[in-house]
Amino acid sequence: SKCVSLSLSGKPKTEAQLKKEAKSREKLEKFQQKKEMEEKKNPLPDSYSPQYVEAAWYSWWEKQGYFKPEYGSISEPNPRGVFMMCIPPPNVTGSLHLGHALTNAIQDCLTRWHRMRGETTLWNPGCDHAGIATQVVVEKKLMRERGLSRHDLGRDQFIQEVWKWKNEKGDRIYHQLKKLGSSLDWDRACFTMDPKLSYAVQEAFIRLHEDGVIYRSKRLVNWSCTLNSAISDIEVDKKELTGRTLLPVPGYKDKVEFGVLVSFSYNIEGSDEEVIVATTRIETMLGDSAVAVHPADPRYQHLKGKMVLHPFCDRKMPIVFDEFVDVNFGTGAVKITPAHDHNDYEVGNRHHLAFINILDENGLLINVPAPFLGMKRFEARKAVLQALKDRGHFKETKDNPMVVPVCSRSKDIVEPLLKPQWYVDCADMGKQAADSVREGRLKIIPDHHHKTWFNWLDNIRDWCISRQLWWGHRIPAYFVTVTDPSDMDGHYWVSGRTEEEARDKAAKRFNVSTDKVTLRQDEDVLDTWFSSGIFPFSIFGWPNETQDLSVFYPGTLLETGHDILFFWVARMVMMGLKLTGKLPFKEVYLHAVVRDAHGRKMSKSLGNVIDPLDVITGISLELQDSNLDPVEVEKAKQGQKSDYPTGIPECGTDALRFALCAYTSQGRDINMDVNRILGYRHFCNKLWNAVKFAMRTLGDNFVPSEKAQVTSLLHVSDRWILSRLCTAVGLCNAGFQAYDFPAITTAIYNFWLYELCDVYLVRVCLPCLCLPVSGVCRQTLFTCLETGLLLLAPIMPFVGEELYQRLPRRRSQDGHPSIHVTPYPETEEVNFILIHCIINQRV
Repeated sequence: SKCVSLSLSGKPKTEAQLKKEAKSREKLEKFQQKKEMEEKKNPLPDSYSPQYVEAAWYSWWEKQGYFKPEYGSISEPNPRGVFMMCIPPPNVTGSLHLGHALTNAIQDCLTRWHRMRGETTLWNPGCDHAGIATQVVVEKKLMRERGLSRHDLGRDQFIQEVWKWKNEKGDRIYHQLKKLGSSLDWDRACFTMDPKLSYAVQEAFIRLHEDGVIYRSKRLVNWSCTLNSAISDIEVDKKELTGRTLLPVPGYKDKVEFGVLVSFSYNIEGSDEEVIVATTRIETMLGDSAVAVHPADPRYQHLKGKMVLHPFCDRKMPIVFDEFVDVNFGTGAVKITPAHDHNDYEVGNRHHLAFINILDENGLLINVPAPFLGMKRFEARKAVLQALKDRGHFKETKDNPMVVPVCSRSKDIVEPLLKPQWYVDCADMGKQAADSVREGRLKIIPDHHHKTWFNWLDNIRDWCISRQLWWGHRIPAYFVTVTDPSDMDGHYWVSGRTEEEARDKAAKRFNVSTDKVTLRQDEDVLDTWFSSGIFPFSIFGWPNETQDLSVFYPGTLLETGHDILFFWVARMVMMGLKLTGKLPFKEVYLHAVVRDAHGRKMSKSLGNVIDPLDVITGISLELQDSNLDPVEVEKAKQGQKSDYPTGIPECGTDALRFALCAYTSQGRDINMDVNRILGYRHFCNKLWNAVKFAMRTLGDNFVPSEKAQVTSLLHVSDRWILSRLCTAVGLCNAGFQAYDFPAITTAIYNFWLYELCDVYLVRVCLPCLCLPVSGVCRQTLFTCLETGLLLLAPIMPFVGEELYQRLPRRRSQDGHPSIHVTPYPETEEVNFILIHCIINQRV
């Protein structure tokens, strides 16, 4: 038969790599001698133990510099290319859950695969300061331990407390990432509040402000009265109600009623007629400035030009005709409160209505008549309802299905509030981001997310980027007051890297000397998504022209969950194109959301949030989270008791990673069952026993040949197992290229379990059932073990390394002291075809 070479790597080595290998040969020989001595003293244990296997490899990998792109070279171009990916920076506030574990398992698999392919590889770590979340955590801690609020401390001292907390608790996430085997270049780890990144954030704001892209405007925002800050849409939970429901609200002793539609009447000026409207927020009628009806509604045509009278003040309000009104809802007449409702805001602008703000930042009523003035908003709800009844305007109350906006951080009810804020004009940037996908310059996988991408960006609204917090990047903008010789005042906002720069800008703008300029820096900080929006290039020192920026930007890939496609991915694309003129990455791979075994979204209050370390090491049934209130703790305990009556058994990192990758099906959410992870722990044990068994067959004096070959001396079973190995190699490489992780895990699992263990090892290691073990057969067995371990190494890095180091080494692999810097198996299509031709002829 024909002779076919099964090459482990068909690509030529660079000069830098050859030099690196030569330098490492002496180190490798010493390492091998030491390893052999240790193995004689410590033979492979009888059974697989995750704790034993995962104890020391990570620190060795890190010490050897395998995670750094400089392990090869970044000063010389690499013909195999560059792979760069930045981590979606997790919040510094706490710990990772299984959703984060999925993200990092996928990213580490890809990173290790590209590294093994000989590419200059960087996976850059980082952590996000998480403005609102971190401030809330530290405020709770202060109140719980010292009975103090941030206002009791003052801004500077409170920020010191946040930094103290961050330095004490903020490294837990990095510890978890290391336990997950994440091969990140820790020397390049960065925090969004580090000086380098803070400077980039400041520079981005100033450049965009000077270009007119960032501007200040008074508009409706999502307001949390508890946080005293605007919040983003992603921090608003939509709580669906089927009808009347009592909900707890921070600052209120009794629960507050929601899910009720209240109907009441407004009198028409100059007649006995009335118009009936309905609302679920009856207290907001104090800020009404109009009643709207549909232009085609025949019931109200005679009211054109008429006014209605407010029952609690002398306000006259016009009846306006607007097509947004649904003629089939209620009476077809709608109260309009422009300053406290997003739809009403648009109506107010179209019809030039009065914007009457009735709430202050704490949720207390302002600009309203007595007795409502100064009331808390939900206490006013009861008072307004009773006053309407007393004056004969109340009509009826009935259940009404509705969605209540709840702040995910404070659990407060979110209020639309009219506030001056900083905005980013997203029209042009949004169009460029959308066009980058339409024109194929940016690839989003899976492509069914294109619809969401285009829907958001084609209808994008300007982005509110200011937050009324103390923790975060303070906005580098200054309010200017200029006094001229005639005591004329001018008011203006300028941005500056320093107060002196801002003063010079203001003086130039008003043509006065700098001593006539008074500045007051904005107290607000920037939205966390603003700083993370420039993360792909701020981590490399932008706006400075650094070597890392020139080598690693733009990046290769962004991998993250589909739930932040707009909040983070789109904004990175917009900011990258605007500030650098380049896309921040070429591809975006979006994985599914991890849910529990019942399909429920993971939530602390449900008790189904699982720390990946608990799966790795095992844990008894207990819940530890001091930030939960007693009611949530009890619910969480019940949830855990139901799902894990005996706790979680030790599964190990490799089993967890393999399970997460096996679960990952494009476009579908993941219902994670810990029992399935345990099944892959048993698979690790099968691998362990297979290698241990096979090594006894190879013998102590076995020397692997330089190349694995399919020759006429091979028995049909040898050809068959090598053909299955070729198939597995092809499926794994194709799976990595297509981000089809179940295809990779299935190929590895099938080869090891069903083909190598269940068929070939039986033939080789049980001579009574088949041919005696020959030298050629042992070479074939070794090739299967070596290549099989290389295939699974990106997904199962610890057990892969442990077993690989126990194998004898080919001379061609002497320059590769670790499996993770050894070339990943590749097989030519012709090899695959010819081997199958041989099999078809023989079998």
